[in-house]
Amino acid sequence: MMWRWALLIFAVAVICLGGCKKRRPADDDLLEPEPVAKNRTLPPLVLTDDTPDLFLTWLDTKGNAHTAERIADVPLEGRDQVRVVITTREEGTTDPLYMANLTNKNPDGAYPVVTMPRAEWDGAILKRRLAARPQPSAQEQPANLPPAAPPPKGTVIVYGAQWCDACHQAMAFFKQHGVPAIEKDIENDPGAEQEMRAKLVRSGMRGLSSIPIIDVDGRIFVGFDPQGIAAALRNRGAAL
Repeated sequence: MMWRWALLIFAVAVICLGGCKKRRPADDDLLEPEPVAKNRTLPPLVLTDDTPDLFLTWLDTKGNAHTAERIADVPLEGRDQVRVVITTREEGTTDPLYMANLTNKNPDGAYPVVTMPRAEWDGAILKRRLAARPQPSAQEQPANLPPAAPPPKGTVIVYGAQWCDACHQAMAFFKQHGVPAIEKDIENDPGAEQEMRAKLVRSGMRGLSSIPIIDVDGRIFVGFDPQGIAAALRNRGAAL
């Protein structure tokens, strides 16, 4: 008889567990960001001249991206920082990425490969593109930076570019949480780039290391930092 009682108790427990509903998330839960990609690691990748199923992305001096399927097809100008994807593997296809230096080999004949957050790769692209632009002469540069117009109250401004995945992730984050956000393309809008640089200077961030640059009520974020942005949104006191 004891086994019958045990079976009955087990059946009741299963029914109760099956009927439990997931609790409704609180307002704070809606702002909990996913883990930042830079904290994730990828399995080691051994990259040699004979590695099959390669898809390589390299940058020219102007910041334009090109692809190749063989290491031998990557020119010298783009060998210092090459994104590596093994087409038969999922690792390295999203974020973070595999990045290789094809300018030299390790003693075992393999190329150095590291893990890089997607935002850092986007930043490398931006640096080359900005460096390739004609620089104004000293006479053409204004003596003082123009004042940055304050954004509409409660509105976030995201300075980015069309090719920047992290910029799109940031806009999706704000849309998901119902936060009004304006996206400004610094490549197609010179005024947006100037406005962004003025804010960086005023915030003591002259060195541009990554995009997006995000303005949350005057607080400037370099790169998409979901944890920091979520905290800033909570501190603003808005009902989210």
